[in-house]
Amino acid sequence: MKATFQWPDSLAGLAAIRRGYIVGPLSNGNTSLLVDMAKNAGLPWDVIIGSDMTRTYKPLPAAYLRTAEFLDLRPGAVMLAAAHNNDLHAAREAGLATAFIARPTEYGPDQIADLTPESDWDLSASSITELAQEVGA
Repeated sequence: MKATFQWPDSLAGLAAIRRGYIVGPLSNGNTSLLVDMAKNAGLPWDVIIGSDMTRTYKPLPAAYLRTAEFLDLRPGAVMLAAAHNNDLHAAREAGLATAFIARPTEYGPDQIADLTPESDWDLSASSITELAQEVGA
């Protein structure tokens, strides 16, 4: 049985971005958890990078830098897309490109943080499908 998704733009947006870019999570979760998530939700990820691979946790710089290293890319060629401004701050400090995706109910209906971009991120979008358009996917 496939999982239902809170964010209906995710599958189409990720699939569109994946046509031109490597797509995958950078998570503080472990790889087996992320593999289960991908299989249950049908997520179109090319690569899965969990904290058990990077041997560190976000927001430590090594989490972002090791991800670029695994992909054989310079940090600036990797973009972290997130709904969490603090994660984007840490990614930018590590040299990654950044994209804010608005998720105004990420923390539930009474969310007060991360409603809008708090910096001049490289990109900012209201959905993953909009982000796909912004990157030219």
